[in-house]
Amino acid sequence: MLHDVSVLLRPGLPTWPGEPGVRLELVKSIARGDEANVRTFSGGIHTGTHLDAPEHFIGGARTAEQLSLDVLVGPCQVVEIAGDPDVSAAALEALFPSGRPVPERLLLRTRNSTGPSPVWDHDTFQTGYAAIGHDAARWLVDRKVRLVGVDYLSVEPFHSRKPVTHRTLLGAEMVLVEGLDLRRVPGGSYRLLCLPLLLQGAEGAPARVVLES
Repeated sequence: MLHDVSVLLRPGLPTWPGEPGVRLELVKSIARGDEANVRTFSGGIHTGTHLDAPEHFIGGARTAEQLSLDVLVGPCQVVEIAGDPDVSAAALEALFPSGRPVPERLLLRTRNSTGPSPVWDHDTFQTGYAAIGHDAARWLVDRKVRLVGVDYLSVEPFHSRKPVTHRTLLGAEMVLVEGLDLRRVPGGSYRLLCLPLLLQGAEGAPARVVLES
C-alpha cells in the first residue's frame, strides 16, 4: 500500500512567515479561445513538503541536485512522539534505548499530526508546532541518522534565537524533509520514496514523498 504524505500545493497554503506562497496563474485558457489550458507556478522552495540540503545553512555544502537517491529512497521508520513541546533527546532515547539500532531514515510523528487540532488542519501558520530540540539534533547526529523528517514546516523550534538544530543536522550532511503530512500514517516500518525537484544549485527543493507499507 502506498501512503502519500505530501501536502497539497495550493494558493493559501500556510508558509513560513515572510516567505512567498503558492501562486498558480492561468495564462492560456480554452474557455477564452486558446487551444490549451496553461498555468504558471511559483512559490518558495521551502513551501509545503520539501527537503533542505546542507547548503541551506552551511555555505559551500551540497545542494539539492547533489543529494544521493540512496538516501532519499529506502527503508524508514515513522516513530510516534506525543506530548513533548519539542522532540527531545530523552524522548528519542526512550524509543531507541542503548543497544537498539536506530534507522538511517527516521520520520517523527509528533503532536503536530495528532489530537483534536493537527497543524495541517489550519490555513494559518501555527507558531506552536513541535520541532526538534537542540539536544535531539545532537542525538540524531551521534547515531548517524542520514535523513530525518518532521510533520510541519521546520525542524527548528519557532522561537529559536539561532538556527542551532538546522546547523547541527545539516553540518553532519543529514537530509531534512520538512512539511510532511503524517496525520493518517501510524508509526511503523515503511519504504520511503522522497523525490525532490532536480533544481540546480538550490539549497532545497519541493518534494513528493510517499511511504510504501
